[in-house]
Amino acid sequence: MARNRVDRPSRLGPAPAAPTHTEPMAEHLARLAAEVDRVPADPGCYLWKDADGQVVYVGKAKNLRARMRQYVTLADERYKIPLMMQVVESFDYVVVENEHEALVLERELIAQYRPYYNVDYKDDKSYPFIALTKSDVFPAIKYTREKHRPGTRYFGPYTDSRAARETIDTLRKVTPICSATCAEWKRVRRLIAAHPDEQDVIQLVCAQNGRPCFDYHVGRGPGACAGMVSPEEYAGHVRAVERFLAGHRSEVVRELADQMAEAADELDFERAGRIKRRLEVIDGLDDRQQVVFPTNVDIDLIGFYREETIAGACVFVVREGRTQRTCEFILDKGLDVSEEELAAGFVKRYYDETSDIPAEVCLAQDLADAEVLGEWLGEKRGRKCRLHRPQRGEKKRLLDMAALNARHALMRYMMRTGYADDRTNQALLELESALALPAPPLRIECFDISTIHGNFTVASMVVFTNGRADKGQYRRFKIKSVTGEANDFLSMQEVLGRRYAPERMADERFGSRPDLLVVDGGKPQLTAALTQLKGLGLDIPVCGLAKADEEIFVPWDDTPVVLPSGSASLYLVKQVRDEAHRFAITFHRELRDKAMTVSVLDEVPGVGEKRKKAVMRHFGSMKRLRSASVDEISAVKGVSESVARSIYETLRAWEAERTREKSAQSEKA
Repeated sequence: MARNRVDRPSRLGPAPAAPTHTEPMAEHLARLAAEVDRVPADPGCYLWKDADGQVVYVGKAKNLRARMRQYVTLADERYKIPLMMQVVESFDYVVVENEHEALVLERELIAQYRPYYNVDYKDDKSYPFIALTKSDVFPAIKYTREKHRPGTRYFGPYTDSRAARETIDTLRKVTPICSATCAEWKRVRRLIAAHPDEQDVIQLVCAQNGRPCFDYHVGRGPGACAGMVSPEEYAGHVRAVERFLAGHRSEVVRELADQMAEAADELDFERAGRIKRRLEVIDGLDDRQQVVFPTNVDIDLIGFYREETIAGACVFVVREGRTQRTCEFILDKGLDVSEEELAAGFVKRYYDETSDIPAEVCLAQDLADAEVLGEWLGEKRGRKCRLHRPQRGEKKRLLDMAALNARHALMRYMMRTGYADDRTNQALLELESALALPAPPLRIECFDISTIHGNFTVASMVVFTNGRADKGQYRRFKIKSVTGEANDFLSMQEVLGRRYAPERMADERFGSRPDLLVVDGGKPQLTAALTQLKGLGLDIPVCGLAKADEEIFVPWDDTPVVLPSGSASLYLVKQVRDEAHRFAITFHRELRDKAMTVSVLDEVPGVGEKRKKAVMRHFGSMKRLRSASVDEISAVKGVSESVARSIYETLRAWEAERTREKSAQSEKA
């Protein structure tokens, strides 16, 4: 393995330093591209560094030169790449033999440097594990958050510390094993460490002079401190504990059942009774765990839910067909990275820390390096492991449930930490600075127009108060201007004239004067808004948001304002714009569907204007008419049974056509 200048570890702060290069961006990337051209076309890992020499991103590649060239040419379409390349000043790389080695090295480098742009746990805390000190003569079990040590096997991570402690307590009831917190176990351990070649003598001394710990008297310790168990017999206890923690409880149950039967045959009913109580503990544990698969499958199902720059992850750990535990994590990347990158980053981080590898890992995303990840996991497991994306059935249902739990975990974290409030305050302050506002825009109003070729033209007004949607202040307008064709410029002028007319400004139902007016569109929509506001004698800060490049047009500069990708301010403005669009198009569809539904009756033979009015007066709404039977329609005065049947069949055909259209639109989306 060839190494090219990998420096000592460095730890990044909350964000990379701002770019310090004085050269234009194009020249900066051209310089990096020239250096990348000298990188070998071999498998390996690359490390992008900022001006201070700190590693900001680590990645792996089958072909280093080709992969790194995608960064410097901005051919990589991920949103974060242009922003990241602004702070990159240099790079290092490590050449390895194959892609599998590159994956293993990538995890090591990410753990070493903790780069800002790689996916990681949000709170950066150490999660609890259950550990077995396998290197000891009498291995002990412990609850720990320590860094993984050689000679110790770790199970987890557990995101619920109480569940981890309860698991240890239950496990010691099933299979007696020493606890690493026991003072007597520590004494025996020190004796053996001091005299490694005299284990038999030490056991004899313990048998004669040892003092059994309390756990031995209550059946949770095997008595290693008093010489009550040999290392060989104790090793059997350790193997049972390992199988239990790995989820293979059926093996432990069979072994205990055989021991109970053997004790009964030997008329040792006291020992048989102890074993029976251990089996009852396992039965009680199984009763609390949901059976999700009829077969003894070992699967991890991982669901994600993303917000702007943060995400939740939930892992359902299924062993022998039962859900053993649920682990929830908060990640420091969200909508600012792709679903695939988020999932791949989490899989590498999570399974790098645990030895509990299942036969199958289920994800809702297809990963580009799924085969390499599967090989890596299989090597850690000692048997085959595959990454799978279920499309239907129980696995798909559980995967959706994991995603729902990930969402709730993220919402709880945001509520607990005040994350949403902090981001909102940051967004309002950023908008005040970027748009040169006199104060933070505590009340934002946004307008959008929706139409089809000038028909059913409507406008929406959405309001965000203190950075959050204020749905009680939403308003919608039917555009009265008849143009015969779509004219967003004229429609925007009309709705602003109606909203900001003196009588509406004085109407408490419309709320107070906005601190910022946002119109959906570019320069033309902004010009229309400014013209209308000037005619009304109002001085309201206004901007236009273009859909294409998320550029914000302002009255005082011909060059649009570009908010930083992934920033809280850009996320808020896009959220306001998208909400206005959703509200407008919903109203537009309501009007269009209502008009189209009423006109359906015009297509029914024998139904004229008089009968149509009678039918609509009788049912009150098209919704009630669509749900009516033939007999109910024929009950309308002046409507015969044959005409009622024609109305019923026409409505059924119309609804079937609508269903097909919606299905086609969903498939296209």
